[in-house]
Amino acid sequence: MISASMKKSSRPFLLCFAAVVLLASATAPLQAQLVRQDSSPPAQSADSRKQPLSGQRRVSQEVQITGDQSWSDSGIDVQPGEHIVVTATGKLRYADAKEDNGPDGVTRGFKDLLRILPFNGAGRGALIGRVGDAEIAQPFLLGANRDVIAPVAGRLAIGINQASDDTGEGTYTVLIEIRAPDLNAAYRPVRQVKAISGVDASVFAKLPRRIADKAGNPGDMVNFLILGSEDAMQKVFSAAGWVKVDTDVSGTVLHGILESISKESYLTMPMSPLYLFGRPQDYGWAHAEPIKVVASRNHLRIWKAPFQVDAQTLWVGAATHDIGFERDARNNGVTHKIDPDIDLERDYLEKTLTSTGLVAEVTHVLPADALKEARTATGGSFHSNGLVLVLKLNASAGNVSVKSSGPPVR
Repeated sequence: MISASMKKSSRPFLLCFAAVVLLASATAPLQAQLVRQDSSPPAQSADSRKQPLSGQRRVSQEVQITGDQSWSDSGIDVQPGEHIVVTATGKLRYADAKEDNGPDGVTRGFKDLLRILPFNGAGRGALIGRVGDAEIAQPFLLGANRDVIAPVAGRLAIGINQASDDTGEGTYTVLIEIRAPDLNAAYRPVRQVKAISGVDASVFAKLPRRIADKAGNPGDMVNFLILGSEDAMQKVFSAAGWVKVDTDVSGTVLHGILESISKESYLTMPMSPLYLFGRPQDYGWAHAEPIKVVASRNHLRIWKAPFQVDAQTLWVGAATHDIGFERDARNNGVTHKIDPDIDLERDYLEKTLTSTGLVAEVTHVLPADALKEARTATGGSFHSNGLVLVLKLNASAGNVSVKSSGPPVR
């Protein structure tokens, strides 16, 4: 028999235990409800186990995701080039919607210009997915029926394309099948290397350490190089979710209106011309949340070098992160303020581009006259460890479609 005093003394322990359980459950990642799983492959010969057949099913799993969930961990790890084949059914209803919607989402309208969705290329309520690090992985449409090629290795998450404060009611039932890569799949894990062929001291001797404004005032630091064709360069940025930035205000406004109507987010604001090799940037790219882009965005400028490296085009760039506004020391006007720790933006660029599966090799180089502290052309200060990021793109990157779609392979 347990005495009353023993019961009383055990209460604090039980309360603490309950608190720990509740805390653990509150901080654990949200997972989709598993309905059915089949990961047992058919019997194979010893030879066939060495190399999975193209399109061969590796995992089959059915899960449910409810309307109050934005992202859910599927529990499935995928490899580069594998096919993520999804078939989804079910309905959601939003409070302001005239009717229910399925996994393809609600057809976007004018009000969607003011909505910030995880994937602005699809309607509210659409079933979406992502692979890898939540901070940099680019969402992609799954919808009711989709076959997507995994660009990198990582955990597959599925979600609903909605804002956290505007969730739907209902449930989607999702059949997920992971199938072996195509035999000629272009996606390969990126290799971290000590050096990239051709990128040596002689290359850095030809490169200015900083870009400048039109008057020649030194500005941002040159902090990354890319080896690859123009088509491959554009492909890797687009695949990583970067958007080309317009060169003037009127062009930006018109482009924004047209793109919003065509169901794409208005991500761009004008990027002032800065100079390298005696000319303005060849490309400007931005990575930001829609609407918030005015005050805060990741952005970069990139120039084609006037020489090649190992018979390949060399792209030279400067990447910074706008975090607000400050006074322009040149004219007392207002300009964007950059994060003074510019290495963070260099690292962010590396994470986003390597997440596409279109980068073959990565390294960092410390030039002989590395820049470690300076001020921008507008007067803002920045600091760095001096390392320059160097990326070599896959030879096939310019000919690869990052996502493939169509009916599932049966």
